[in-house]
Amino acid sequence: MSQDINGAEDAAGTLAGADADTEATRRDAGDAESSRASRGWWDSNADEYQSEHGAFLGDDRFVWGPEGLDEADAGLLGEVAGLDVLEIGAGAAQCSRWLAARGARPVALDLSHRQLQHALRIGEGDVPLVEADAGALPFADGSFDLACSAYGAVPFVADPVRVFREVRRVLRPGGRWVFSVTHPIRWAFPDEPGPEGLSVAASYFDRTPYVEQDEEGRALYVEHHRTVGDRVRDVVAGGFRLVDLVEPEWPAWNSQEWGGWSPLRGNLIPGTAIFVCVRD
Repeated sequence: MSQDINGAEDAAGTLAGADADTEATRRDAGDAESSRASRGWWDSNADEYQSEHGAFLGDDRFVWGPEGLDEADAGLLGEVAGLDVLEIGAGAAQCSRWLAARGARPVALDLSHRQLQHALRIGEGDVPLVEADAGALPFADGSFDLACSAYGAVPFVADPVRVFREVRRVLRPGGRWVFSVTHPIRWAFPDEPGPEGLSVAASYFDRTPYVEQDEEGRALYVEHHRTVGDRVRDVVAGGFRLVDLVEPEWPAWNSQEWGGWSPLRGNLIPGTAIFVCVRD
């Protein structure tokens, strides 16, 4: 799974969380600022993230979100053996290793150099790693049969349509693009795993990005909110056909809390949305 399972403080489900020297706010943030903040945040926080969540993610497991929905059970990608696969926002490349073990030829792409160092630490070069921005994929047209992303890149870009068009460009006709994000409804609720996180506290329709910034106003972390309807329109504008929208239910076996995700909230409101798309 991508290492980018995050959300907005008081708005989605945060892993970030502003510290004493950081101001959390809602303000506009464009492509360049968002990309710069994401690279810096993940380079700075990759070690802590992998230490805290590595056991849940595993070294070669494909998990779609904090609920623990496993691709081995969900089958959203279809048969992957023999396919060229691009994982976007791959983090430590756990999903790519799972794909490789099933006969796929994955490439793991991430913006964060430090996250890719963890991929090398875990896998010792068992899958190709590429450091690049999802909005400017360094691949030729029609290079892949399948693209996927588990909480990677999409929630953190100001212009998701640009990313989707890039994904479409590098996919062959008929290729799937499957990605998961924080469920948009979560932005209306406080980022709390307990009962205090069950009451609406913000407008679901407020698309203003969540930003953590330093004393000079430089963005250190940025996440962008899109409604469900926005996401569907973005998929279509990116040149894809939406074939499924999966909202995983919280399983009885999963007792962990992960930021604002918890059994309490997971049994009442969705925490993850998975979009299954096809390039016709």
